[in-house]
Amino acid sequence: MRRARRSWTNPFRASAFALALGLWAVASGASAQSGGVVIFAAASLKNALDDINAAWSRGSERKAVISYAATNALAKQIEAGAPADIFFSADLEWMDYAASKKLIRPETRVHLLGNTLVLVAPKDSAVQVSVQPGLDLAGVLGSGRLAMANVEAVPAGKYGKAALEKLGAWNAVKDRVAQAESVRAALLLVSRAEAPLGIVYRTDAVSDPNVKILGTFPDGSHEPIVYPVALMVDSNKPDAQAFLDYLRSGKARSLFEAQGFTVINKPATGS
Repeated sequence: MRRARRSWTNPFRASAFALALGLWAVASGASAQSGGVVIFAAASLKNALDDINAAWSRGSERKAVISYAATNALAKQIEAGAPADIFFSADLEWMDYAASKKLIRPETRVHLLGNTLVLVAPKDSAVQVSVQPGLDLAGVLGSGRLAMANVEAVPAGKYGKAALEKLGAWNAVKDRVAQAESVRAALLLVSRAEAPLGIVYRTDAVSDPNVKILGTFPDGSHEPIVYPVALMVDSNKPDAQAFLDYLRSGKARSLFEAQGFTVINKPATGS
């Protein structure tokens, strides 16, 4: 009898479902606190937003509770009624989705940040590879798996799949991808040396001392990586607008740039 093939995606999908339920509980509890701003933000923003939140709250009674997860999970939870005040997406598509469902205030939407996509390996890896057309990623992987965020739903995964298709490497590795529920979960697989290679944002890679960057995917290999942010249509907290304004301030800019983001800060009214 043939043994069932091990699934690399089901555990992460189950984890994503549990995480989504947890987000609802966290957001509901946060909303019940004394006027605290609730922010749903892409997992790749965690280091920068934690620093920004601390700076924004310092010396005042203002507070914000930030729930981090894959952008697709966040958007679906907001659509289902989770009480978020601000949505900070890792791509334009999921913000467009929220806009199509009339969940955001379009006049508050800002295309705030940019990022780049990189190929990473555990810090002690001896692998060397040039990320360019003709990339033989399957040969570099050997018997290992390629860690990526979910390639059908999570922005980092979708960008990664598009880049591999453009470089001619996708067909050879598509059955050898360990898909995770978020880009940070994919990074963790590489950080723990459970996967020999992974595709993540540069900002994630530089935040983890246990991985190293092997190469950067060319800009033209995928759509530009843009992080839009907006207020939710049902938010009635004055501090929500104040936090959104702070995200566009010089202080926040320096904290975003310290984590490797490019600050775009472009209003997107009507997009």
